[in-house]
Formats: sequence, C-alpha cells, structure tokens
Amino acid sequence: MSYLREVTDVKPVLCSVTDAARCLGIGKTKAYDLISEGLLETISIGSRRLVKVASIHRLVEAPNIGEAA
Repeated sequence: MSYLREVTDVKPVLCSVTDAARCLGIGKTKAYDLISEGLLETISIGSRRLVKVASIHRLVEAPNIGEAA
C-alpha cells in the first residue's frame, strides 16, 4: 500500500506541448515559438515531444522573458 501512495505523490516532470500552452495561457503556436527560442525545454520520447515542467516554472519566474533561457 505504501508503494501506491508513493506513486500518487509523484509530481509530473513532463507534459505535452498542448498542456504547457494551456498552463501558460497561450496558444500552441506561441508555445512552439518559445521552444524554438530555447525558452521551453523539450525531450522526445518516441514520436512525442514533451515539455519539461521545470522549464515552464523557470519561464514564469523570470522577470523578463529573455532571462528564462
């Protein structure tokens, strides 16, 4: 039973580009722009491109968007 509790306590470290855009309140096109600019970090797993949640936090916490990189 403790294993199940540990699994449910795990916070996501990756999310889809669509989910990242939704979290930031922007469209997918702008999310892909931020990825191209290096402001959102992604990894590929198979054919999926996933955004690192930590990079979303860094982007939001940066005083200016250019300082998030």
